[in-house]
Amino acid sequence: MDITLALGGGGSRGVAHIGVIRRLIAEGFRIRAVAGTSAGGIVAALLAAGFSPDQMEAAFAKVDQSKLFGRASHAGPSILGLTGAEKLFHEWLGERTFSDLVIPCALTAVDLQGACEVVLRQGRVVDAILATIALPGIFPPHHTGEHQLVDGGVLDPVPVSIARSLEPALPVVAVVLTPLVETASSPVHIPLPIPVPGPLVERITRLRVAKAFTIFLQAVDVSGKMLTELRLKIDAPEVILRPNVGKIGLLDAVDVHELIRLGEQAVEPALDDLKRAVSWPKQIRRKLFKGLHSDA
Repeated sequence: MDITLALGGGGSRGVAHIGVIRRLIAEGFRIRAVAGTSAGGIVAALLAAGFSPDQMEAAFAKVDQSKLFGRASHAGPSILGLTGAEKLFHEWLGERTFSDLVIPCALTAVDLQGACEVVLRQGRVVDAILATIALPGIFPPHHTGEHQLVDGGVLDPVPVSIARSLEPALPVVAVVLTPLVETASSPVHIPLPIPVPGPLVERITRLRVAKAFTIFLQAVDVSGKMLTELRLKIDAPEVILRPNVGKIGLLDAVDVHELIRLGEQAVEPALDDLKRAVSWPKQIRRKLFKGLHSDA
């Protein structure tokens, strides 16, 4: 039962992708290709590099989430940085390039200079991750040549069409971490790049700039919900899985094991849809894809 995965963005919620993958594999589904955006891009890269769900869970569980967002002195304009996260990505993936991966993989970013989506399938995988997670204004843009790359979720929160292009004959299973549009936005907590005593954190969060940051993140969350639903209608994945992680903020510290459990649970109600999707003859699916692609 072969499938392709499209892993969506969602900040801290991204760990739930691991649970989805674990349950899909347990049910006998073979993931032949994967595309990821933002947080989904991190998990997509690890999966394509050969990490098992157990290995990913162990790696994420060891992370000190309070040390992820330090700013380097040379970093571009941003409120937070990615020095801790970048160090982790190098530990996990080293100098691997996309040609070293064990299954086809693509990550997405947006080029601010060209005002367009960029599909990342060449070069160092760590560089692609740093581009796809660069939430504008929050994290520094990633510069590659003349390109100024930011979070792929700006244009495409769940890269269904990219996943479909990797393996046109296979059904696309989209994993969506943003809640439905009518759902209330989750509370926003400001992650500080250094440990700060509790009373000082309370004072900082009352500052005008902190309140502005909170409003900005809430707006990003709201717009992301709407854009996600619009793109899902247009790109029409064969199956949509939506873990119940909507109450978690984009940059919250999380219980890794709990999020993974929620990801596993999301597969259960969709098992019939998944089995129907893989039962379609590959020849029909390939013709449908070519038809959609020619109309685009």
